[in-house]
Amino acid sequence: MLAAVNRRQHALWLVERDSAFTDLVSAVGAPPVRRATAVPQRFPTLIRSITHQLLATSAAESIHRRVVALCDGDVSVDTVLRVGADELKTAGLNRAKANAMVELAYYVQSGLVDLNTHGRRRDDEIIRELTAVKGIGPWTVQMYLMHTLARHDVWPVGDYGVRNGWSILHQLPETITPKELAVAGDIFRGFRSDVAWYCWQAADRRRAAK
Repeated sequence: MLAAVNRRQHALWLVERDSAFTDLVSAVGAPPVRRATAVPQRFPTLIRSITHQLLATSAAESIHRRVVALCDGDVSVDTVLRVGADELKTAGLNRAKANAMVELAYYVQSGLVDLNTHGRRRDDEIIRELTAVKGIGPWTVQMYLMHTLARHDVWPVGDYGVRNGWSILHQLPETITPKELAVAGDIFRGFRSDVAWYCWQAADRRRAAK
């Protein structure tokens, strides 16, 4: 109950800083409570994020189900290395994504990427470590930080859904640029993951209304 009350108060805090969110907050309520995923699930969630890079959600989910099937239902360092990039491509992945998955598995196996320590490390350290893997960009790591590690101040300005939702809420004539969005989000610093969530809700509601 306390968490629910705090989330409602937090939603009101966001509205106080930007009244453009008022109607949306009234319609969808408080943002979800963020809970970190267990350590063994960090690798498979990164694999899922790689699959989703630059793809529509429905297409990405279809491909990811095939990736999971290739790994016999258990996406892990061992199963990804066993399957290999060529076989992963048969799931519908392009060469860059298949290679990124295998390279990530090698990095984790060798200790170059230490998923066990991510829960207590800074965002910038995690971004630097993971983007050293060829094929993993900032967006993939930001989704990992937000959804897997439950970080509260992730601001994915390169995400089209966030940019689109922000532009809808503020009735902009054109979609805001990543650079402009980076500046616009400063007033929410500390809680920008929730602002991103609201932007996604705005974009989804507009799409559903069409």
